[in-house]
Amino acid sequence: MFKELDPILHSQLRLAVMSLLISVKEADFTYIREKTNATAGNLSVQVQKLKEAGYIDVLKQFKDNYPQTTCKITPKGIEAFESYVKALQEYLKVE
Repeated sequence: MFKELDPILHSQLRLAVMSLLISVKEADFTYIREKTNATAGNLSVQVQKLKEAGYIDVLKQFKDNYPQTTCKITPKGIEAFESYVKALQEYLKVE
């Protein structure tokens, strides 16, 4: 009856990261941290889990001698997010 919710996206912080990235396509780590109010350590762990799932790509580089981490949503991530939202909508339907 109800579709199982993706456990990767069912985490509040991971869902927040994906929601941000779905609208902007890519963002740097600092921007995501500020928008989600997450600690750097917690966000780093959750970003790694999204990367391992193939939902985001993570690019680490230097900009003006400072490390810069950029996260970008993948086609697999877009598909997973859209499926998650559809599954949630099914839970909210009243019949």
